[in-house]
Amino acid sequence: MKNVPNAQYNLAASGSLPVRIAAKQRRHMFTHFMEACAVKPDTTVLDVGVTSDQTYESSNYLEELLENKSRITATGIDDASFLQEKYPGLTFVHGNGLALPFADASFEVVHASAVLEHVGSFENQIKFISECARVARRSFYITTPNRFFPVEFHTVLPLVHWLPKRHFRALMRMTNREFFSREENLNLMSKRDILAAAEHALSETEYTVRFDTVKLIGIDSNLLLSGQRKTG
Repeated sequence: MKNVPNAQYNLAASGSLPVRIAAKQRRHMFTHFMEACAVKPDTTVLDVGVTSDQTYESSNYLEELLENKSRITATGIDDASFLQEKYPGLTFVHGNGLALPFADASFEVVHASAVLEHVGSFENQIKFISECARVARRSFYITTPNRFFPVEFHTVLPLVHWLPKRHFRALMRMTNREFFSREENLNLMSKRDILAAAEHALSETEYTVRFDTVKLIGIDSNLLLSGQRKTG
């Protein structure tokens, strides 16, 4: 059916220029993640929001790039159990990022890439950040596309996502992109949005928050939110 996305919530064809660019950006984000969270070979890592998609090279890039698979636990609403066969030693647990099936401080580091825009309302986005922080013992790292980058990554359309959200969603319905018209499937965030969500989510926690970006053609393409538990 026309304009129905794959499991990556994306309309771009495998191997297309947008997909290749996204893969390059994700490698940059992985490098930044490793540095920001001081990930070592023995660090336990939870990756929240893994996908069942196997058409894009950069789908589940953390599982591909992190060397010690036995220290990775992957979770998501999709059935991504194939990851356990693809990466021996990895553990897959079916779970929802709004209510993670893990105890407090279960993992040294929690990672979630390009998931925050797919969890629904602003209140859900707050809950998602809170859950990632809750199960992290040392730090968390969350990425999401920048709403104000000129091209919208999922639909590969220029500028229309800059419209007020109600108008953007109406346009998606009018152009046979019903999936992207629903807030529970796509709710893009700006820098102001993600910082406001983090403030709500972490107001009663012991975290130092850091905000960074990844650029493409000199413009912020992805927003990077990380948190480090305070010690002492």
